Amino acid sequence: MLEISERTRSLGTENAFVVLKEVNELISKGKDIVNFCIGQPDFDTPEYIKQAAIKAIKDGKTGYTASPGIPELREAVAKYLSETRKISVNPDSVVVSNGAKPFIGYTILCVTDYGKGDEVLYPNPGFPIYESQIVANGAKPVPLPLLESKGYSFDLEYLKSKISKKTRLLILNSPHNPTGAVLDRKTLKAISDIVQEYENLWVFSDEVYSRMVHDFGFESIASLPGMQERTIIVDGVSKTYAMTGWRIGYASNEKLSPYLARWVTNTDSCAAHPNQYAALAALTGPQDESNKMMLSFKRRRDIIVDELNKIEGIKCLRPGGAFYVWPKVTEACELVKAKDSEEFRKRLLHDSGVAVLSDIHFGHRNKGEGEHIRFSYATSEINIREGIRRIKQFIEVNKKN
Repeated sequence: MLEISERTRSLGTENAFVVLKEVNELISKGKDIVNFCIGQPDFDTPEYIKQAAIKAIKDGKTGYTASPGIPELREAVAKYLSETRKISVNPDSVVVSNGAKPFIGYTILCVTDYGKGDEVLYPNPGFPIYESQIVANGAKPVPLPLLESKGYSFDLEYLKSKISKKTRLLILNSPHNPTGAVLDRKTLKAISDIVQEYENLWVFSDEVYSRMVHDFGFESIASLPGMQERTIIVDGVSKTYAMTGWRIGYASNEKLSPYLARWVTNTDSCAAHPNQYAALAALTGPQDESNKMMLSFKRRRDIIVDELNKIEGIKCLRPGGAFYVWPKVTEACELVKAKDSEEFRKRLLHDSGVAVLSDIHFGHRNKGEGEHIRFSYATSEINIREGIRRIKQFIEVNKKN
């Protein structure tokens, strides 16, 4: 019998795409759906970025590039990171890839050895690809609970207790998917103090939502004394410039950059050539349209949080960044007699035409934290208000029944 490897059969996935497939099938059958499940800006890529890609294609920029990326883009990224993170970044420390996501696997491959018991700490709830890549690459996943009582941040004493001589990597994500939480400088300083007690502990700082901090400035752990050399800074153009399908991300770490580039060589050879010129235009061109997007996300955040908190059985903290909210729906589940958030999600979709994700799509439920669902508010204010109206009606009708 021809068999599939255990590693592949047990490989995790990103359930936003699984639910999106279900949503699209319902839409194709005529179902009216308000979709909050996908983390993708609803804006079009700015025209000047499109034109840069078209020009690159017409100019013959369609072949291979060096695996780390074209020099102009690496220089632009280094300048951008230097200015926004308040550190000095050398272009040679920058590597470009087909999206930011591959750097999760590349980094784990660079700092852990398969089957040796090396441990990787990661946030729970969190982006599901963290855990799936840790397991697939033969390291041991160690989840760190994010607690509502701490604004969905770590318990620092718990973090400290989970680090051992086997710990090789700590994954941070701020602003955070799925909760929208933002780590402030005080918390980052406390984390850095813990990390620097260990000689061989790296930090993977997922900063793809760095431009989406709604109430104060963005802080990177790499900007703290002693942290840049051990931090892999990861960002990209997908969220900030509405370029999710262009697949351009980048990472910076002086020591790891040649090894990250070697993994690019082994997997994709290089990022798409004309798309790199589009990313170059995004970083160096006018920021007006991007800034308008960011302001729009802040307005939408305020609308969705305020309206969710008016619904019986739902409680929602106001997130500091990204375009997600993570409301607690424990009481709402009880009101409509749903056994958990996943049943609640399915009934919302099929009975009311509202697509969200449940907490089980982002890891396991932390003890005592209750049931949660995730909304992406990267959709119009009209859709937000209509979706909220349907959820309120769903709870009122099912509560009576």
